[in-house]
Amino acid sequence: MDKQTRQTAVVNAIFPDRVTVTIFDLDSFRTIESPLRVGSYLRIVDYEDTVLIAMVESFTIVLEEPDEAGLAHQTFKLDGRPIGTIRDGKFERGTDAIAIPPKTVEPAHQYEIRKIFEESIPEAEQFLFSHLASDLSIRVPVNGNRFFNKHIAVVGSTGSGKSYTVSKVLQSAIDTGNQRNNTHVVIFDIHSEYRAAFPDANYFDINNLELPYWLMNGTELQEFFLDTEGNDHNQRNVFKQGVILSKKSNFDGSEERREKLTIDSPVYFDIEDVLALAIKLNEEMVPGARGEKAGPLNGKLSNFINRMESKINDKRLAFLLGQSARANSFNSVLRKLMGYGETQSNVTILDVSGVPFEVLSITVSLISRIIFEYGYYYKRLRSAAGETIQNDVPVLLVFEEAHKYVPNDSTAKYRAARESIERIAKEGRKYGVSLMLAGQCPSEISETIFSQCNTFLALRLTNPTDQNYVKKLLPDSMDTLVNNLPTLKTGECLLAGEAVTLPSIVHIDSTGMPPASNDIEYWTLWQEPWHDLNVNSIEELWMDR
Repeated sequence: MDKQTRQTAVVNAIFPDRVTVTIFDLDSFRTIESPLRVGSYLRIVDYEDTVLIAMVESFTIVLEEPDEAGLAHQTFKLDGRPIGTIRDGKFERGTDAIAIPPKTVEPAHQYEIRKIFEESIPEAEQFLFSHLASDLSIRVPVNGNRFFNKHIAVVGSTGSGKSYTVSKVLQSAIDTGNQRNNTHVVIFDIHSEYRAAFPDANYFDINNLELPYWLMNGTELQEFFLDTEGNDHNQRNVFKQGVILSKKSNFDGSEERREKLTIDSPVYFDIEDVLALAIKLNEEMVPGARGEKAGPLNGKLSNFINRMESKINDKRLAFLLGQSARANSFNSVLRKLMGYGETQSNVTILDVSGVPFEVLSITVSLISRIIFEYGYYYKRLRSAAGETIQNDVPVLLVFEEAHKYVPNDSTAKYRAARESIERIAKEGRKYGVSLMLAGQCPSEISETIFSQCNTFLALRLTNPTDQNYVKKLLPDSMDTLVNNLPTLKTGECLLAGEAVTLPSIVHIDSTGMPPASNDIEYWTLWQEPWHDLNVNSIEELWMDR
């Protein structure tokens, strides 16, 4: 068939998960409106005028045998992934509506792609923060309800734009003009990045955070105060006994409620009471046949006592054990976390960069559990009142670099945080508490938590282990899209999941208030004249922490 008589392009095959197309004349096939590239869309029309939309995933250039004039012509073999069909002006997922044989194939019209994205989600539920990477004139909405109530994962290597993406998504959620809306977001900021992106947020760091230790449950208390790796049942029993006795002695409620108190009850107790009990038992002498003899725990609690005294006297832990923190009330803690403090704000930033690493997991666990239990008891309260919407103040928890405190690790020191956050991942959406995981090492995050995410924003990932981890959690039909992860530009991401009409490579919209996540420019700074270093001030700050 010569160039004048053959078709511009033909469809070779249509499978449920793949279409193949041969293009004979590329210049005639593509248009200025629809330049052909990986990620572009094709429209395949059958004889009933049903339109199958497919995304180009790969192409191959084939050189034909030279013709009589000695000219070798190129053909292009395209592989695409069927997305759905447009019939009677409506888009439907799936390919079973296409009739055999297909009539024509050509680049999809821009208005069709726009129609697919914009009309597949009710306008009132559309949430916008990105454009289609292959055509920046097309907005890519997600279903806002499904996006926020079914957990989100944002992953990407260093420099891919992960923190920028998190900031833009949250800024878009609270941007409703001059009037503050009902958005409630709590960000665990491990690198002091997000204050620049949310200057009006309620901001807490190691200097003004007051989180009383007595709000911890039994698991958190034991992980904080005891040597959990030592498995010493003596110190465990004494500690539990001391906590319960102190709770009961400090409780001013009814006798019936006092007797029901446990180590998990969020009731004040004095850690000094527990220490005093341990010292007493460690020094105890009891009557014997020939006078006094050492008690059953005499000398056996010394390490436990030293550990407790070290914690109590550690100035770095004042935000948990200091007098001001101890005096803080449950009401005050919850109001501040939820944005109802002295200054009301949609966003609460918990800058945990200054929290000692050995108590980071416990700190995150305590705050996460308090907010989960808020959702649980608020639902009970509204259900008892006959309310239809059982939580009208839903909250999103953003865990930045989550692998730091809920790693894929079964050791005891991470147990409390893992239990708290896994419970949110499994049950939180029923109580109006959802989570966003953000990290550069998805393979190091607890798989139980990560697998509960329903919407994924995967930016550039260069580590093969992380790529395979993300691929494992997504449908097999998305393998080709996942294969693009190592080559995505900064600010581009694979957007996929239940909240998205079509899995797509998108470009995150720009923001005027980016997070403070710029890398230090070593080479530029090293070219400058020698800088003086105020070591005295550094030492003073260091020693005073």
